[in-house]
Amino acid sequence: MLLLEGLDDDAVDFRDTYDERNKEPVVLAAGFPNLLVNGSSGIAVGMATSIPPHNPSECIDAAVHLLEHPRATVDDLMKIVTGPDFPTGGVVVESKEGLREVYATGRGGVRVRAKWTKEDLGRGMWRVIVTEIPYQVQKSKLMERLAELIETKKAPLLEDAMDESTEDVRVVLTPKSRTVDAEVFMASLFRQCELETRFPVNMNVLDHGVPKVMGLRDMLNCYLDHRREVIVRRNKHRLGKIEHRLEVLDGLLKAYLNIDEVIRIIRYEDDPKAVMMKKFRLSDIQVEAILNMRLRALRKLEEIEIKREHKELSEEKANIEKLLSSTDRQWTEVKRQLRQAREIFDPSKKLGKRRSLFDVAKEIDTEAALEALIVKEPVTVVLSEKGWIRALKGHNQKLDDLKFKEGDELAMTLECQTTDKVVLMAAGGRAFTLGADKLPGGRGHGEPIRLNLEVPESESIVGMFVPQDKTRRIVASTKGYGFIVPDAELISSTRKGKIILNVGPKESMAVCLKVEGDLTASIGKNRKLVIFKTDELPEMARGKGVKIQSFADGGLLDIKTFNRADGLTWSDTAGRQQSADDWKSWIGRRAQSGRLAPRGFNKNGKFTG
Repeated sequence: MLLLEGLDDDAVDFRDTYDERNKEPVVLAAGFPNLLVNGSSGIAVGMATSIPPHNPSECIDAAVHLLEHPRATVDDLMKIVTGPDFPTGGVVVESKEGLREVYATGRGGVRVRAKWTKEDLGRGMWRVIVTEIPYQVQKSKLMERLAELIETKKAPLLEDAMDESTEDVRVVLTPKSRTVDAEVFMASLFRQCELETRFPVNMNVLDHGVPKVMGLRDMLNCYLDHRREVIVRRNKHRLGKIEHRLEVLDGLLKAYLNIDEVIRIIRYEDDPKAVMMKKFRLSDIQVEAILNMRLRALRKLEEIEIKREHKELSEEKANIEKLLSSTDRQWTEVKRQLRQAREIFDPSKKLGKRRSLFDVAKEIDTEAALEALIVKEPVTVVLSEKGWIRALKGHNQKLDDLKFKEGDELAMTLECQTTDKVVLMAAGGRAFTLGADKLPGGRGHGEPIRLNLEVPESESIVGMFVPQDKTRRIVASTKGYGFIVPDAELISSTRKGKIILNVGPKESMAVCLKVEGDLTASIGKNRKLVIFKTDELPEMARGKGVKIQSFADGGLLDIKTFNRADGLTWSDTAGRQQSADDWKSWIGRRAQSGRLAPRGFNKNGKFTG
């Protein structure tokens, strides 16, 4: 009713409805800041809006504060309007800086989480009860998503999800392990489903027909201007009604003063209306009122009542005229009506109680928590030439007995733990990451890496290793360009992996090698070797890098790093270490073409036979 109050009093303009059969208000009178309180979202031609709902008492208090303090800043108003208040409750976890940006610029977003409690089942067992879900999230869709996460095993901590809701929301989430912390359990689910959402904010409004993005202060100012206009229009409308009624009452009072003559004129004159208008100087409206008056209204009490009504209306008219002539009185009336509306939305009452609470989103390393739940066991990762991967239990495996699909063979192996992450470097320059605990077992041929990673069919894996802290690697292309990259930069969290080395259409990654010395030896397909200081290579996170070695023909074949004190060595086909006494003769600078490899070097041109 507060929204519609005054529509019959010319408070706002009306226009034709869509079919032009009726009239509708252009805007509502709105006894409270409705656009902020109820919010709005939608897409129009060339524009869109998304305004979150707010608490009515907070919005009214902020409007009153702005009336009393016209220079109030956004920070001042945010002490009153603390943030959105969604009808479905939930917990707002947006930072104060994020909320300030929303209210200052009218753009941004608000993170909202489900409200939950930990229910103790005894003997160390527990479960989570969700009692409120984020705004505009369908519970049925949420349950479907949770079921999908369980079925696809993408939520490793979630055992079961049940909907026990009646009139109130009650979603029961059961963890797989009682040893996991409830905060970690929920943090992992917030990332994967609609238990946490981000409400986009774009406070795009029509200001006198012109689209404009407004902050909190501008929206409240516009609302106050609207309320003042509504009050002025309603009072002008009321003034017109009063003046009409006073005119009628003046006519009736003249009739009472000359009642006998009025009766005679009505009884004997052919045109009593014209006679009375001329004789008593009455208007058409006044004479009509006299002629329509009933005989019982001629009693003395009716005359007294008319005089009382005339006095009251005259006083009301005077007050309205004072209001219309004074801007200060108009703003005072705006404030009075807002405070009257606030009594309806008092925070102590059910209607005005805040539903959405506030909390700080705790930074929880869910990956570390998940790793803590994984049983640490030694495994040997086996990768075939055609990209089939599996994990054999234990180390020091007899790889000669391994079986592969027809036409496939062993490409590389890696001994690690189930708690480790395994990085795969593809020939196209991307780095992919897999959890060792998620790899298929050693029975059978394993499964293609392309089931979990978006590795192009045309690309092979050129490196497989476990990333380590403070470890660096040289990545280089077949054309001899490369750089040093820290292991931490090689870890990715998506199926698409992470671009590390930029390669051209006719080149690929040739080397991904751990840095283990102060000198680097580079050899090309032309068997020319050059040795230079490892420090000459830049450290980067991604890119093309710099030229490592120049080639007249062919390209880069292999790279090795070593310490000056140990000298240059290589392993032959039997795995024996070989060396050259005069290796220092090949020392030069990065990007040089080098000299032919020393006598006795491996025929395949690599540092491993």
